[in-house]
Amino acid sequence: MSSPAADRATLSIGEVLARLRGDFGDVSISKIRFLETEGLVTPGRSASGYRKFAEGDVERLRYVLRMQRDHYLPLRIIREHLEAIDRGLEPPALVDGGPRAPRLVAAAPDELPTQEVGADLRLAKDELLEATGLTEEQLATLESYGLLGPRAGSWHYDGTALAIARAVAELTGFGLEPRHLRAFKVAADREVGLVEAVITPLLRQRDPDARTRAIERAGELALRSAQLHVALVRAGVAKVLGTG
Repeated sequence: MSSPAADRATLSIGEVLARLRGDFGDVSISKIRFLETEGLVTPGRSASGYRKFAEGDVERLRYVLRMQRDHYLPLRIIREHLEAIDRGLEPPALVDGGPRAPRLVAAAPDELPTQEVGADLRLAKDELLEATGLTEEQLATLESYGLLGPRAGSWHYDGTALAIARAVAELTGFGLEPRHLRAFKVAADREVGLVEAVITPLLRQRDPDARTRAIERAGELALRSAQLHVALVRAGVAKVLGTG
């Protein structure tokens, strides 16, 4: 995605942020670190351990951010595009849907968060903090409210915990604190209860394929529930702004 000569230059994460801010106003250091955690960019390291980005890394980040912003692609698909580019292939063509309408909040998801960030991800506490920009105190507060925590019986945090922590880190930039976010957990628990009510009859069947169908049904229900939640929030915010 860039020339070898350009790739020899190295930039700090702060310099990379400054390069990207002009086109992507909501990008942050925690966002760049998250994309690194997901393997979408792999900066080098200085002798003292600081990240050193090449010009090619900056171009790669621009591609990822543009695909998210302009085409709403999940990271899984963007990763496939980058792998194709790395092999010298052309990524799949994207259909231009015309001018983008201003978004009040993130577009409705087209896949489950755990599928995007990796349900089998294993992060130590310090890795989770670095990937999200949260402080140790903030993480402890989130855990005390039951919003996230290590996987049961283990020391590590998985992809779901990373998705939650990342969302919280972004929300704190608007002045919200973990205590304000308990309502999200209550709402999510209620939605999970609805999913459980639908799939429980399947789980009780002795048919060996019933569990597979239950997993598929649960995934679809969770996805549609998330889409409905986003749509309702957008509608509510539009009313607050007087545009709905």
